[in-house]
Amino acid sequence: MTPKPQPPVFVPRASYRQRRVRDLARLLPIVGAVLFLLPLLWPQAGADAQMTSGAIVYLFAVWAILIVFSALISRLLGPDDAAAEAPADPTARS
Repeated sequence: MTPKPQPPVFVPRASYRQRRVRDLARLLPIVGAVLFLLPLLWPQAGADAQMTSGAIVYLFAVWAILIVFSALISRLLGPDDAAAEAPADPTARS
């Protein structure tokens, strides 16, 4: 009697990567909010005080970096998600 073949323990590599990219896309707004709120923790008075112009430059840099990361993530997610949602046979009715 031969034993039954066991299904693979791991998920396919492409599926795993898509899930991780989706997780990253879900996490990006949270990371962005934390980075935007970070200047509130900077000292406001005294010798260690940050200049307002430095905070504005920081916020602009974070904003630009978030745009770049979201563009990269959307490129990674784009083709596979669109193909999965498209019907296999456009003439078939459900």
